Amino acid sequence: MNSTIFTSTTSAWTPSSSFPCKTMQDLKQFHAQMIKTAEIRDPLAAAELLRFTALSDHRDLDYAGKIFRNMRRPNCFSYNTLIRALSESNDPCDALLVFVEMLGDCSVEPNRFTFPSMFKACGRAERLREGRQGHGLAVKFGFDGDEFVVSNVVRMYLSCGAMEDAHRLFYGRVFADGCGGISDKKRRVDGDVVLWNLMIDGYVGIAEFEVARKLFDEMPRRSVVSWNVMIAGYAQSGQFKEAVELFREMQMAELAPNYVTLVSVLPAMARLGALELGKWVHLYAVRNNIRIDDVLGSALIDMYSKCGSIDKALQVFDELPQRNVITWNTIIAGLAMHGRAKDVHDCFKDMELAGVSPSEVTYIGLLTACSHAGFIDEGRWFFDHMVSVAGLEPRVEHYGCMVDLLGRAGLLKEAEELILNMPIRPDDVIWKALLGACKMHGNVETGKRVAEHLMELAPHDSGSFVALSNMYAASGNWEGVAKVRLKMKEMDIRKDPGCSWIELDGVIHEFHVEDDIRHLKPEKIRSMLQEMSRNLRLVGYKPNTTQVLTNIEEEDKESSLNYHSEKMAIAFG
Repeated sequence: MNSTIFTSTTSAWTPSSSFPCKTMQDLKQFHAQMIKTAEIRDPLAAAELLRFTALSDHRDLDYAGKIFRNMRRPNCFSYNTLIRALSESNDPCDALLVFVEMLGDCSVEPNRFTFPSMFKACGRAERLREGRQGHGLAVKFGFDGDEFVVSNVVRMYLSCGAMEDAHRLFYGRVFADGCGGISDKKRRVDGDVVLWNLMIDGYVGIAEFEVARKLFDEMPRRSVVSWNVMIAGYAQSGQFKEAVELFREMQMAELAPNYVTLVSVLPAMARLGALELGKWVHLYAVRNNIRIDDVLGSALIDMYSKCGSIDKALQVFDELPQRNVITWNTIIAGLAMHGRAKDVHDCFKDMELAGVSPSEVTYIGLLTACSHAGFIDEGRWFFDHMVSVAGLEPRVEHYGCMVDLLGRAGLLKEAEELILNMPIRPDDVIWKALLGACKMHGNVETGKRVAEHLMELAPHDSGSFVALSNMYAASGNWEGVAKVRLKMKEMDIRKDPGCSWIELDGVIHEFHVEDDIRHLKPEKIRSMLQEMSRNLRLVGYKPNTTQVLTNIEEEDKESSLNYHSEKMAIAFG
């Protein structure tokens, strides 16, 4: 709507390009002037004051409520303003109280802008009963055909978990016979796309990906939002390959990705190691003037770091126009991942010089770097710095990093004592870190004790069983291996197969076990695996056969290690 200003020489608002108040202090002074001159009685003037106090960046809902209560006769715009503001507040139920008050005011009645805010309040407060009543009122007032109102009804039902209500309204809307002129039909189609997107997002939100994808595939027309919802849903649920494949389909559909698309798909590319696709995304953003801000910049840094291109990650970081704690944390984590502990330390110093306060995530990166580099004293210093200087309370992740640091250094007793004396309850991840250290240093006695504790803590997690079995195998205790495997069989616990990905010509290929290669030129892969094995032996490499869980000849053990998923992926590439 056009903004207006009030002057002391007139008794009404005059259209203008800007509102005269920039802060709440300005507003209060202006309000006092209007009361003094009695010009506050003008409903348009009062409504504009209400809009500023309720919806501007300087909003003050208590003050807005006082303005509203002192209006002689609030109009529909004023009611809508307050209902909208309250629907976005910490207590959205207050919006419903004002809506009920509006229904009792004989001088006004709700319009198409009233109901969306009311439905938003119901959705945020999960008040399904009131939402259904509001739906009935919207029909009564003749807004059941309004695409803006209908989309907000569907969103409300989805927010309240009433999938059947949402589904029924969705199908009744999108498959109903349309009528009206060309402009009406275009508006109807645009509104229907919004409904499709809402339903897809609703099913993604409850992890019903098959239903969501079915709806996506059935869409008569897709917007960029449609693609973004599915891509983000896949990526956030760990279905990285599906996210990247759908992104490729989007490219082939000749629909231009936007900022949200890039932010959504980059984490999936990072997890799959799809460097070439990640580079394409980066170049696309630059060529299409998509601003690489802290969010997109952090996603690019993370992608380059996880794909092994840390120098490119540093380049993106250096070129960012602004840096915040998120971008600093991302580059610190990337450097830590690559074992560049000295660079991590220098980066932390630069972060402090830039006046950016470290967060809990910062110290996870710092401790991880120390762990990978074996910097025990530095790790202890950072842990103490987090508590005594930064004033942060260590979380279970920080203790996990310290256990990993001490465990890698062989200080197993100290690591175990740290776990036992933690002020917070240790989770299975911390115990697994200690178990991994026991396995690394061949400490079967401590490893057995830790594994048994883990079996009680997470009885259906295969990790502790497999680690204990590995330790028994490494020490030649095949009776112990057999007992662990028998217990796994009795409890129906299966080891999750290892999985590796490789990107080739922009296509992601996934490998689990030897059987996976039967449709991907198996003879060539086996030939390459043998060649790789020969070349590795020539430079002095000897396979670590202590982790093979079967009592077979040494040559057979080496042969079985050839078909590791990572080796198969490399051979295929």
